[in-house]
Amino acid sequence: MINTSSIDWSSFKTELQQRPELLLQFQYATDKWVNANYHITEIKQAPITSVDCGGVMNAWTEIIVQLWEPAQEEEGRAMQVKKALSIIDLVESKLALNPKGIVKIEFGNSGFDTRQMYPGEFKVEGKNLVISLIPDATQCKAINRGGSCGTTTTGAECCAPAQPEKRKIELVNLVADQNSCTPGSGCC
Repeated sequence: MINTSSIDWSSFKTELQQRPELLLQFQYATDKWVNANYHITEIKQAPITSVDCGGVMNAWTEIIVQLWEPAQEEEGRAMQVKKALSIIDLVESKLALNPKGIVKIEFGNSGFDTRQMYPGEFKVEGKNLVISLIPDATQCKAINRGGSCGTTTTGAECCAPAQPEKRKIELVNLVADQNSCTPGSGCC
């Protein structure tokens, strides 16, 4: 997996544990916030195994925290960080989460298509711990291996599997050899 914005599960939890009394807020775009009455509906662990376009196998784990906004506004219901931590404790009592798993926050509402985003900056703003969410993006894994995506300057495809070197076979004209057998010569 290639990205520059990820945080692992252990680091994510540590960030939350440092500020249990604050209200936990998520900003998913410029001036766009997940409603304060959101729920953490589930935490998923997704082991991923893939083979990329160059034939290289990759494996990683994602920990996905799903947020949901109820249709009805619930006044005065903003989640404290300690409530989020209690949900995490409940999940971890039933499912051992990989501490090195990449964290993603899954969210969508009627004005924002559901997607998985990376937790970005953790900022304290007054009584709030605000986590900015960063969109995920696709990328060619060849770039991470020092390649480029597309055709290289030599004309080779970066993503094509390595081709075995072709061996040259030398053909020999057996008829031209003077020591060859002929019918009735007794050499065969």
